[in-house]
Amino acid sequence: MLSLPNTLSLLRAPLAFFFLSNSVSLRILAIILAMTSDSIDGYLARKNGTNSQFGAILDPIMDKFFVLFVLMVLMFEGRLEGWQVCATISRDFSLLLFAVYLGISGHWNVFQCKALRWGKISTALQFLVLIGLTLGIIFPFYVYFIFILFGTLAFIELCQVLPTTKKL
Repeated sequence: MLSLPNTLSLLRAPLAFFFLSNSVSLRILAIILAMTSDSIDGYLARKNGTNSQFGAILDPIMDKFFVLFVLMVLMFEGRLEGWQVCATISRDFSLLLFAVYLGISGHWNVFQCKALRWGKISTALQFLVLIGLTLGIIFPFYVYFIFILFGTLAFIELCQVLPTTKKL
C-alpha cells in the first residue's frame, strides 16, 4: 500500500498531462499543485515516520517527469529552444553522471538517496520558470545558465556525501 507522501508524489505525473490543454489557467493550476505536492510530501513522510528509500527515489523521479513533460510541450509550442530545455534539466544530467559513477565504482548499494540542497533550489527555480513561460514571459539567456550552475553545485554536493572509503 502506498503512503500518503508517495501518493502525493505520484500525482505529479497526471498533473503534467494538463499541459496538453491550451488553458493557461489549467496549466498554472497544474504547476501550483505539483509545487505544493513536492513541498508537502517529504514533510509528511518525515513527520509521520514513513520515510522510505522508495519515496526518496519516487519524489525526484516525479519532479523530473513533470518538468521534462512540460518543457517538451513548451518546446513543441515554440516557447523554448532545445538548448534552453537542456540547460533547464542540466542538473539531471549531473545526477545521471553521478549514478553512472556509482554503478561503475560499486558504491550504488551503499549510497543513500536523499534530497540535495541544490537539487531542491533547482527544482523550485524550474517550477517558477515554468510558471513564467506559461504566462508568456521570455527569460534572458543567463537564467538558463543558472540551471547549469545549480547542476554543477548539486554534483559537487553529491560527491561530498560519497562513502569515505573512496572519493570522486
